[in-house]
Amino acid sequence: MKYTLLTPKHSLAIAVMLAFNQPVSAANDANDVEHIAVVTQQQAYRGNVPLKELPQSIDIISDELLDSLGVLSFQNALKFSSGIASQNNFGGLWDSFAIRGFAGNENAPAGYLVNGFNVGRGFSGTRDASSIESIEVLKGPGSALYGRGEPGGTINVITKKPQFAREGYVEASIGSDDFYRIEGDFTDAINQDMAFRVNGSYQDAGSFRDTITSQKLALTPSFAYHINADTSVFYELELVDQEAPFDRGIVVPNYQLDTVPINTFYGEPNDGPIDIEALGHQLSLQSKLNQNWSLNGGVSYRDSSFEGYSTEVELSAGRQLLYTTPQTVSRQRRHRDYDTTDLSGRIELSGQIEASDITHHLLLGSDAYQYRYHQQMQRWRTAWGAGDTRYSVDLLNPQYGETPPEVAPVTDRTEEQQSFGVYIQDQIDLSEKWKILLGLRFDDYQNELENHLNGSINKIQQTATSPRLGATYVANDNYTAYVSYSEGFRPNGGTDVNGNAFDPEASRSYEAGVKYTANQGDINANFAIFHAKKSNILGSDPVNSGFSIALGEASSEGVELDMNVNLDQYTLLTLSYAFIRAKTDNSLTNVDWDIEIPAGSQLINIPKHAFNITAQRDTQLFGYETALVASVTYVGDRLGETIDPNYQLPSYVKVDISGIVNLQDNLTLKFIIDNLLDKTYYDNSYSALWTQPGTPRSARVSMKYSF
Repeated sequence: MKYTLLTPKHSLAIAVMLAFNQPVSAANDANDVEHIAVVTQQQAYRGNVPLKELPQSIDIISDELLDSLGVLSFQNALKFSSGIASQNNFGGLWDSFAIRGFAGNENAPAGYLVNGFNVGRGFSGTRDASSIESIEVLKGPGSALYGRGEPGGTINVITKKPQFAREGYVEASIGSDDFYRIEGDFTDAINQDMAFRVNGSYQDAGSFRDTITSQKLALTPSFAYHINADTSVFYELELVDQEAPFDRGIVVPNYQLDTVPINTFYGEPNDGPIDIEALGHQLSLQSKLNQNWSLNGGVSYRDSSFEGYSTEVELSAGRQLLYTTPQTVSRQRRHRDYDTTDLSGRIELSGQIEASDITHHLLLGSDAYQYRYHQQMQRWRTAWGAGDTRYSVDLLNPQYGETPPEVAPVTDRTEEQQSFGVYIQDQIDLSEKWKILLGLRFDDYQNELENHLNGSINKIQQTATSPRLGATYVANDNYTAYVSYSEGFRPNGGTDVNGNAFDPEASRSYEAGVKYTANQGDINANFAIFHAKKSNILGSDPVNSGFSIALGEASSEGVELDMNVNLDQYTLLTLSYAFIRAKTDNSLTNVDWDIEIPAGSQLINIPKHAFNITAQRDTQLFGYETALVASVTYVGDRLGETIDPNYQLPSYVKVDISGIVNLQDNLTLKFIIDNLLDKTYYDNSYSALWTQPGTPRSARVSMKYSF
């Protein structure tokens, strides 16, 4: 797929944002339109069971919380929920995270849902926060419903929906490291049955990393059409154009993290940026059939591309001069050209029936997808053994501009996945206090992988049945206790370095917890204890970068606490904490390095302890309404390299603050300081030679005009 979304980018971005503030000629005057108060979209895989009564930990991250701290990306928003750890994200070219210790394929973006549709397949860049209404973190046993997911949980992003009352804003920001951003949102009625919304952002930013600059445009227009009082149709278009250099981070020789300055870039500026383009469509329908039953379904289509050159530190010990000549870093050069298309559909029927004084909340559904991934990669590497200094740089003072070597094909393959699933769930109200959940899902999955270099074709067809069981006890208006169990199935796409397809993952997970609500919702808390086990889990191949290896069996167990507390009408406190022990359950020999990875080894980038506490206080400052926000994040020690438990990323504490001042009814000034204490920290790692440092102290200011 080759296309240009929008050019010239700066001009169009500004024009779009300014257009948000213009009246829409097709829309009637507010007094002539019969407005619907709030337009909402029914979420998939939910049914009509209240969240409080589901035997599952569910955490909601609101748009208000993100806005108060100036969070601009989906990935950064996840710090507010317990049990989520940052993973290798190719230098910020995609979103990657683990839930309760499990990350899926570490050489691909993390899987998650947007309005119930999977958007994790393919390469759509980093998700911008401008279109996010809320983020649902659906933790624990849910595979029998969602299918093909991680046992740690599923994340569903709910986007902002068109409204029939005119409203919007334009916000401009400027900050450290040549950061510039403009963001806007506008919604209005077209007529009494149809409304539209357009939101998005354009961002142009430098970096604390040497020579690194990036640009990103995200635009999301959408429409809502009420066919009648009971039936609505939603359509959403998503455009993404992102450019940034491929950045593997810093080298950590001898595991000494203070050797290399965190701004050191070992790539080649002349390579230019990686260009990521994505175009997505979502069309969905929801209909209330009668008082008890509703229908919900839709289709999604997305294509994406990921293309560009990169220069990366060589990982192979036999090709890396750093191990024999401590000041010389060997590099390799690559060209990637990845293209994907993803078509998916879903339909489900939900409702309730009464039988012998017992209420059954039924959910019956079916979903399917067809995914095509064409991967081409070319590469140049240094010769095996000592002495090949071509394309190498100095450890502490890399010089750029060396003539790039010619790359040669190493990968050219097409992967086609097809999957069909059906699911049924019944949550049975035995009484006002006792609820039982029974669920079952069946998946039929096919994968064909054609290697265009040698002509080989690998085909896999698999079926899986995933049960889910749960029980909920509603003790009173304040306390709800639950237990849950499920078995899961997740296809492993791609191949190992030898071209062999991976067997699917299978998982089992258990969870027990308590939900607490008090003071009419002023206090909401969820405590959970969990255990999950997976077989045939994939991990990063530390020798053959860009490939995965099967680690065999792994497990994760721990406890989580998520809490939101309104201390008074002016003060809001949000707290999340997780203890996670994620480890391998079997020993593994890495044949390339002849290293034994013993059972009980940590899973990479997963801290045992992590927490976030965020407080917001509304007050008066110099006569202006002001909100002051402070957020403290702690992340514990983490394994930084799969093959060596001695390489650990150290723990860190990060403090972020912001202030929001209402200058007028429709004019807001915002100050944000990230990493207030300027702590040096390391966000994630692939190996000791590819370690991503976190951003030092940075500041930005924004002005927001609402209408």
